[in-house]
Amino acid sequence: MTEATPTISAPTARMFAADEASRLLGIELLEHGEGTAVLRMTVTASMVNGHGTAHGGYLFLFADTAFACACNSHGPVTVASGADVTFVAPAREGDVLTATAREITRFGRSGIYDVTVIRGETVIAEFRGRSRSIRSTGSKEPQ
Repeated sequence: MTEATPTISAPTARMFAADEASRLLGIELLEHGEGTAVLRMTVTASMVNGHGTAHGGYLFLFADTAFACACNSHGPVTVASGADVTFVAPAREGDVLTATAREITRFGRSGIYDVTVIRGETVIAEFRGRSRSIRSTGSKEPQ
């Protein structure tokens, strides 16, 4: 008998399955739970800039995807209200990166999440995201 995925993480799995941008970049969802997520991505040749290192935009997108998985684990549709990243070390073509997101706090409809991107034991980037759960009005437009 296999162990069932916890109900709380079902929104994360649904959201990630619909995220074509992340899938096209080869991002994999390894683990997810309440307020947490672990993802993996390999830096490809198309992700490298003119300096031979991973373009910061791809690193941001990778961390942002982990953030989205963690903050959407609670059920309501949740979006970013802001985020920032600090690039700590370069990543290069062929590097396998892991992004680990964790919830710091939630208050009202807002939350704060930290994401650490690593290559092995080396920290590549630190990301902090601020989230906001949106109210459902029955329309397709977020509030």
